Amino acid sequence: MNDQSKSGRKSLLFKSYVWKSKITWRLAFVTFLTLLFMQVVFIGAYFVKFESYHNAQIFNMLKNEVISSAVMDNMIDGAINPFETKDGDAFKRSPNVLGYRAYDITFEVLDEYGKVTGLNADLFRTAEGYKQVVTGDGYVDVLITAQDLNDLPFYIAFRLDSTEWSKGRLQETTENAGLLLGLSLASTLIILMFIGSWLLVPTLFLSENLRKASLNPEKPEIDDYPYKADDEIGTAVLTVQSLIRQNADNISRIKSAAQDQIHKLAYYDTLTGLPNRILFLQKLAELARSAMNEDGQVRRWAVITIDLDHFKDVNDTMGHNIGDAILRGVGKRLASALPDTAVVARTGEDEYAITVPMVTSITNAKEIGERIQNVIRNEPFKVFNENFQIRCSIGVATYPDDASDPEQVLKNADIALNRAKEDGRDTIREYVEDFDRAVQLRFQMLRDLRDALEEEQLTLHFQPQLDLKTGEVIGAEALLRWWRPDDSEQGGTYISPGLFVPIAEQSGLIVPIGEFVLRNACRTAKTWHDKGHNVRIAVNVSGAQFHQSDVVALTKEVLEETGIPPKYLELEVTESVFMDDVEFTIETLMKLNQIGVELAIDDFGTGYSSLSYLRQFPIDRLKIDQSFIRNALQDEDDAAITKTIISLGHSLNLKVIAEGVEDYEHEEFLLREGCDEVQGYRYSRPVPADQFMEFLETYNGDLEHFKKQA
Repeated sequence: MNDQSKSGRKSLLFKSYVWKSKITWRLAFVTFLTLLFMQVVFIGAYFVKFESYHNAQIFNMLKNEVISSAVMDNMIDGAINPFETKDGDAFKRSPNVLGYRAYDITFEVLDEYGKVTGLNADLFRTAEGYKQVVTGDGYVDVLITAQDLNDLPFYIAFRLDSTEWSKGRLQETTENAGLLLGLSLASTLIILMFIGSWLLVPTLFLSENLRKASLNPEKPEIDDYPYKADDEIGTAVLTVQSLIRQNADNISRIKSAAQDQIHKLAYYDTLTGLPNRILFLQKLAELARSAMNEDGQVRRWAVITIDLDHFKDVNDTMGHNIGDAILRGVGKRLASALPDTAVVARTGEDEYAITVPMVTSITNAKEIGERIQNVIRNEPFKVFNENFQIRCSIGVATYPDDASDPEQVLKNADIALNRAKEDGRDTIREYVEDFDRAVQLRFQMLRDLRDALEEEQLTLHFQPQLDLKTGEVIGAEALLRWWRPDDSEQGGTYISPGLFVPIAEQSGLIVPIGEFVLRNACRTAKTWHDKGHNVRIAVNVSGAQFHQSDVVALTKEVLEETGIPPKYLELEVTESVFMDDVEFTIETLMKLNQIGVELAIDDFGTGYSSLSYLRQFPIDRLKIDQSFIRNALQDEDDAAITKTIISLGHSLNLKVIAEGVEDYEHEEFLLREGCDEVQGYRYSRPVPADQFMEFLETYNGDLEHFKKQA
């Protein structure tokens, strides 16, 4: 170990966290106790050996006195009891002797003096060598046997004073105890220094580094290892430090990658890789902040929003794989066709937004819209060896002409886009303020319509339907009316269904409105039936109601609630609704047919119907749209369409009803062509329920009645 490593270990040993560590104190405590225990055991063994040595000295001293020359001489001279001689007093004069008792070999007492020992004859018989018994009264008993006295024929038990000996032993014990504690503490410190330097300090250094790393894994503030890794512990410390730094690098990389991914998910479209609506708005805001050029003039930017026409049909018929490929293709085509200064974003499922600076070569934003329209529709999109011709609707707004707020500019472009879709799609509309006012009026009407539903402002009017051959009233169509109260002299005004029904359909409010119409129409029909007028009630079912609600369950519920027979309820659905999802339509119509209600295709001829599907629909009636009837007498095409629909219906064993019959000539035309049923202003305008009841009670069943009225 070099000097630098030594000094590093020494400096670390005096770090505060080393001595604050529990393991440091545990190690010191265990080491101290271990050393103390070992020394106590060693000293204990020493004391046992020392005591044996001390006892042996006492024994030898007394033994030598017993076998002194005086005793030996007396025994040689044949004296039986040497203790009766004057030399026997030598025992009495011996230091520390409190008393003794002598026995012969038959254990008869020969002599005794002072404090007599308690050692008995049984002990003498079994004694080997000397015996010492500490009684606790400050004395020691010592036995000297015949064997110890070279087979002299007697035994002697001495009682000695142990006070001095005990004091010396206590003093020595005290001195040794202090020495033991000192040695244990010194040894503990020495061992702790070495163990601390080799094991404890590196371990605690490692622990401290790990603690710091846990506080800030990405940027750990760890200290450098101050000495070389010349053993396994040092190698482990350096390895862990390397892992900590690697972990920090990995966290930084992962965090950076995650932030990039989060940013990409938050600001970019995952399918096309284009900016999304959020990023597009940010780009617009940046452009607005830097809109002022060097000449002090505001730079103009065109904002264009694009919606792919009928793209849902592509997804539904061809699958989302085809649709996704087309969406990516549109994004690539737009990005490649526009200058680098343009920002192209995907802002919705089939919607895109673009902002382009208005440079000198472009006089207005509509030119950019036309360029974009041509880019999309001039060349088909080829996917999986199939060509798809895509059309688009485009809305255009200009910054700062149409708004100075970037978000408002985009909103205005969206308003223009909606107008383009309302005007037939595949067209371009530039934003004008009238569009915004129209949107505001639409939102206001939607709010008012919600209130009207809750406040029962919606009512039903009924228009009679007649058998053209017999003149009999066979049914009535329930038509929705909205009387909106206001501050006018009349107290309110009727809102045209042409204004509020499309709004209700777009918002989904048509579903609860349709339920309201069905319930109230059936309740009204039940009152007619109760008065003897068994007429059919015809109720229109919107596309949203047909597809978004359980029209079968609702029909069953209303029939049970009102009690009218199912054959007196006719549900009218436009043919475009039927063709949206043919399989669902067939399944739903079958269930309704099983209930027993009649089914009619409304506005037949205005949409597109497949005759092969038409044969599968369990319908009862075709309803010719009023636009054909009104023009049938002046327009040969409308007349031909009307004749064809009547012929087609009869070939399919269906009844045919014509709406929009306004005069006698229309009636005559339809009668000649064999039409079955009619309704229109010739017979009655839509009227409230009480007026319709009056019509039923006053009508005589003769169509000539209406001819006379005309």
